[in-house]
Parts: sequence; structure tokens; C-alpha cells
Amino acid sequence: MELNFSRDLEIQDLLDLYSSVGWTPYTRDPERLKLAIQNSAYVVSLWDGRQIVALARCISDDATIMYLQDVLVRPSHQRRGHGTMLVAECLQRYQHVRQVVLLTDDTHEKAQFYGSLGLVNTKTFNNGALTTFARFKGVVAGEPADRS
Repeated sequence: MELNFSRDLEIQDLLDLYSSVGWTPYTRDPERLKLAIQNSAYVVSLWDGRQIVALARCISDDATIMYLQDVLVRPSHQRRGHGTMLVAECLQRYQHVRQVVLLTDDTHEKAQFYGSLGLVNTKTFNNGALTTFARFKGVVAGEPADRS
């Protein structure tokens, strides 16, 4: 296994990884996916020979905030510590920023995973003093988002 810190990744490698975890909103527009990776502030990927098996990417002003955008691990390589390693790399790179933000599925497994890395749910932070607002293109407020 080898870490790679390049944002210049082959589109077919990205499509293969994102498809393996079912993230079809990303794979529907390959050029947009490639642009998203290239324009990220920080990208770390894990390779098993010539196959990309995991990736994490960050958006940041490199002063006050880092947004952990994508963390994905190929299903055949999950539960081996790869996601933990990539998130740790991101947290180390941005250890100087005040806020680390992540938007993810509201599941027990995700709460345990990210909680084990020191992230807290805004619902429980400071007696619920924080909340999160988001807007998603093509999604009407109150209707379920297309997750396929």
C-alpha cells in the first residue's frame, strides 16, 4: 500500500473508486469529478499497486477552517484502517485550523467512526448551541435527496 498526495489523478481511477461505493452523483459527470479533485486544497489517496483503494479530500482556507469533503474506501478494503489513516493525514495537515467540518450520512456507524477521530455531532456540541444548514442543487427542501 502506498499513499499518494497528488490531485492529478486519472479520471478512470476516480470513476472506478467512486462507483465501487455507489457515489453515482459524482460518477454521472466525470469532468466535474476530475475538476472537484483538482480544485481541492488537499487530496490523499491510498493505492494497492496500480489500484486506488481509498481517497480523502479537503477544502480549506488554510487558516481557520477545513472541510473534509470526501472519505471513501473501496468495499473490498474497508475495515482495515484505511479510512482512519486518510482522515488522520487530513487532520494532521490542517491541525492549525480552528474548525474541521464534515457532512455525512446520519448513521450510528458514521457517528462512531468520526467520533473516534475526535469529531463531534453539532447536535451534541456545546449543549446543542450549533446547527448545520446546507443547500443542495436540484433538491427541493423537505424532499428526499437522490442518493443513487
